[in-house]
Amino acid sequence: MNETATRVQLGKREIILLGTAHVSKESVVEVETTIREEKPDMVCIEIDESRYNSLTKGSSWKDLSIPQVLRKRKGFLLLANLVLSSFQKRLGLDLGVKPGEEMLKAITIAKELGIPYEFCDREIQVTLKRAWSKTGFWGKNKMLAAMISSVFFNEKLSADEIEKLKEKSALQNMLEELAHFMPSVKTVLIDERDRYLATRIFLSKGDKIVAVVGAGHVEGIMQWLESLHEGKVTEDLAEIEEVPPKSIVASALPFVIAFAIIGLMVAGFFVGGITKVLNMLLMWFLINGSLSAVGTIVALGHPLAVIAAFLTAPFTSINPLVPVGLVTGLIEYKFKKPHVEDFEQISTDITSFRGFYRNRFIHILLVFFFSSLGSGIGTFVAGIPMIANLFH
Repeated sequence: MNETATRVQLGKREIILLGTAHVSKESVVEVETTIREEKPDMVCIEIDESRYNSLTKGSSWKDLSIPQVLRKRKGFLLLANLVLSSFQKRLGLDLGVKPGEEMLKAITIAKELGIPYEFCDREIQVTLKRAWSKTGFWGKNKMLAAMISSVFFNEKLSADEIEKLKEKSALQNMLEELAHFMPSVKTVLIDERDRYLATRIFLSKGDKIVAVVGAGHVEGIMQWLESLHEGKVTEDLAEIEEVPPKSIVASALPFVIAFAIIGLMVAGFFVGGITKVLNMLLMWFLINGSLSAVGTIVALGHPLAVIAAFLTAPFTSINPLVPVGLVTGLIEYKFKKPHVEDFEQISTDITSFRGFYRNRFIHILLVFFFSSLGSGIGTFVAGIPMIANLFH
């Protein structure tokens, strides 16, 4: 029995948690060896049907309507998905293994031996939407900026470093860092999925189960399994299978900011008349518009998208219903529509900095993101001199 497996005894049932690194050659070998040696009644796999289809059949990007993605405000979500895929795929390319190959190997061996298997992870879209809905505007930008920087600065990990990711101490440090950096995201990506995976494994049939899961989930799954066996927690997963609606605060915040900016200008009128209001408007227009335009330039947006960012950001910032990214993204789409090959090469282009800018489909999302980020920063940066001007 290999050293990365953890045995959990629940009465007469035995559950073997096999912790893997998703881009590890060693993990692929360990999965095959463990299933063959243990001959379990059931194999549970940390994957959902959507990801399985993506790994085996590929993603149908051609079916996506970019204007619809932008209008429905799914640009951030889609870009986050692509960047996460980019990071994992680049690791796999460096090490000569496909992301998720150990999961596919588990299915292959289970089929060969006639062992039933189950997909035990929560649907990836539910997980991403829950993470997104629990993160505020600045959190979204913070998360995407960190992930996009991983594309710009392509730090490579060796095979030995990948294997160390399966060590408890290394994983614990990473999870603590994630919890500190983005606590809401850590809750959804790690804690909730620990519970979900443990419950699905617990409800699986058989007295001997091998569960192939990411090493970072092993400890959490083990604790949930024991609590489920002792009846301390419920088996109902409904509350973490739904995408929660926006909180009242999150829904109201853009309008609060808009009213605050307008309120500053009204106050300026009473303090210094129309002259002071015009000064404040000039500050607002130049700072907000300029930073949004700079963001569009960073994304190498079309010149008309840059101009649109400058002209519209000051207005869209106080109109939460129309984000500047929608305007710049649609202009970029108008003048640089993706070709068929852009959709066909997404899986390749996401592995490099140059590919992110070369691929027209991904490029539109970058223009959307950076123009929105610039405007968001501009909203708060412009507020400081406006307040100062109010009292001078």
